[in-house]
Amino acid sequence: MSKQTIEPPDVDPKQLQKERDEVKERQKDRVNHSGLKVAQLVELYRQMLLIRRFEEKSAEVYVAGKIGGFCHLYIGQEAVGVGTISAIRKDDYVLASYREHGLALAKGMSARAIMAELYGKATGCSKGKGGSMHMFDKSLGFLGGHAIVGGQIPLATGTAFATKYQGTDQVTLCYFGEAAVNQGAFHESLNMAQLWKLPCIYICENNQYGMGTSLARAMSLSDISKKACAYEMASEFVDGMDVLAVREATVRAVERARNDYLPTLLEIRTYRFMGHSMSDPGNYRTRAEIEKYQERDPLKLFSATLLEAKVVDQKALDEIDQKVREEVEDSLRFAEESPLPDPSELYTDVYANPIEPGRK
Repeated sequence: MSKQTIEPPDVDPKQLQKERDEVKERQKDRVNHSGLKVAQLVELYRQMLLIRRFEEKSAEVYVAGKIGGFCHLYIGQEAVGVGTISAIRKDDYVLASYREHGLALAKGMSARAIMAELYGKATGCSKGKGGSMHMFDKSLGFLGGHAIVGGQIPLATGTAFATKYQGTDQVTLCYFGEAAVNQGAFHESLNMAQLWKLPCIYICENNQYGMGTSLARAMSLSDISKKACAYEMASEFVDGMDVLAVREATVRAVERARNDYLPTLLEIRTYRFMGHSMSDPGNYRTRAEIEKYQERDPLKLFSATLLEAKVVDQKALDEIDQKVREEVEDSLRFAEESPLPDPSELYTDVYANPIEPGRK
């Protein structure tokens, strides 16, 4: 039996444009009523653009063989990381899954430290030992980068417990994909967080695919925000392609956590434009589907909104892009010129009490 090629359905450009215009109008209204200053709006765009350009460069050097191991890119999901983290303080905590380069940048980690870590260099944020999936910086409150699906969810719950126990008003953000919702740790953590009143915000970055499996094929209840009802937890469904919608929902959740020690589940619907990882060709999606979501590209949407609202002009956007590209190129030079970890580093960061090389 011959293998048939199924052509994807044609994309209706007019319908896509109509949907994009409707979303843009809602975003323009948010710009006018957000209370954010021009500098704050521009910074949101700059951070999203930095993530996009950084990930594009990461893909380029990965293909060139300069980055080893797995590499999961954040392209398409930038509004989620930037919108949420812009709503918290520097002393708040963030825990993430393995798709965390963009979140680390948004939390304040330098492009140099992240690129060097991707290269496995000693100057990386994890001394070159973690690689793409294990970014970490305690000083920034960025507690990983976790490769085990759902593994960070109970850890974030414990972090929120610790801050409450210590009597601070710090908030913990916990990021995970929709596939992690099927893990038992998710349900155990939400039950505990609501029962013990913990200041944790559970952020489901629903990009609609767990590796190559669509949400519809893996979950009986695909409206993830509704799962919070089982624990009497506050929840919201958010448009993850609109950075201001994401920020507004997170601000509400942060107020709930900081003032009342109450958790929230945010289902932020987004879409990754790349495969699950750099080794994934993405053959389970049609070109038509990808193009549909690319019309809602969070960067294109927000830049168009800023231009139409006369927050910035095209010259300003071009200057931002140039500076961001220079920052990314600088991180690349830094990574390539940095040394590899010394072999003695094999014995460090293993146990609380350092191992002495040669000791029997």
